[in-house]
Amino acid sequence: MTMIGRNWAAAIGLMLMTAACGEGETESARAVTPIKRTQLPQNEFIPVKIEATIDKLVAEINKSPIQTMQMAVLLKSLNDFFAPVATGANRAMGELGVSGRVTGNVLASTNASADQEQLMALQTEQIKQTVEEGAEGIVVTPFGEGNAAALDAAAAKGIPVVTLDTDLAKSKRAIYVGILSASAGKTAGNTLLKELPDGPGTVLIHGWADPSWTDGVNRTQGAAGVFRDAGYDVIVHQSIYDDEARDVETMKGEIENADPPVVGLIGMFADSYRCVLAADAAGAPNLPIVTFDFAPQTADYMRQKRIIATHVQRQYYEGYLGPYIVYGIESIGLDATKKVLAPQLKDNQFDLGVDVVPGNKVDAYIDFLDEIGAEQ
Repeated sequence: MTMIGRNWAAAIGLMLMTAACGEGETESARAVTPIKRTQLPQNEFIPVKIEATIDKLVAEINKSPIQTMQMAVLLKSLNDFFAPVATGANRAMGELGVSGRVTGNVLASTNASADQEQLMALQTEQIKQTVEEGAEGIVVTPFGEGNAAALDAAAAKGIPVVTLDTDLAKSKRAIYVGILSASAGKTAGNTLLKELPDGPGTVLIHGWADPSWTDGVNRTQGAAGVFRDAGYDVIVHQSIYDDEARDVETMKGEIENADPPVVGLIGMFADSYRCVLAADAAGAPNLPIVTFDFAPQTADYMRQKRIIATHVQRQYYEGYLGPYIVYGIESIGLDATKKVLAPQLKDNQFDLGVDVVPGNKVDAYIDFLDEIGAEQ
């Protein structure tokens, strides 16, 4: 087995095989084989507008003759944050496979000891290998700019590339699917803004200021702009993600020393539940707190009414849309695919938005994730 083979595994061992024509089956019969989407249960958290866009894309694909396509979906992981991405991608690949359109599988690195640079190098080699093995479409959650050259080489061969979760906007990828960081930050900021007392006051953002992570900065600044525009002072606390105790202690000092006083806290990432710990440490347990993502600690604090609301990325839809968009480009063309995606598409970026989950609906949201198979 190759080095790449040892470090990459298919999601749930899935290998999707194109449904072969039955003996005597005509090409015209195959041309009208419809894609049938898995029906999700009705739920208040279903993103209705995104569902409508997907339905329209499938309808347009179903009008065209079947084009068989070998596709590779390359994810950073099959676990934790990326587990719902894998679920969505597997479901879409299955629907496309059953209708005789797609072969391929969903892959992710299994090398838990590798650092970011090693993982990026491994993924670059996996991209090259999938191209050599005949991939005609690639869906990828890239590790960083180091993957761009391999993806550009694939695009240069006419292979459509869709990025998920992390965009490589300067690459030749066709479309990105995920949240738009500044917009997501603004949404979260507006959630907290409704809970703040009249100014003057300071809002503490548990966020990101290091320019090495553009998405983190953009999400943080999206929220900061909401508060500054409303007349509040803003403290941007750089998350110390690898040292919770020091992170909390630093925020405690910022709360205690703020002038004007802190009137609310907002966290921008999965570790944002630490805002609760910092408020408690500073003797200010009644400060309104809004968070991002859906860590178990966040859910627990929501049940305790310590976190007003959290903002959750739609990873399931991220994974589900990727294969459909790549196949749409193959089937109806890039321009026609973009036209269908137009309600959520801006500058070749498909904005999934976020689920705003109020504290009193935390368990209802968990039930929703379980119903669609997207629990983390």
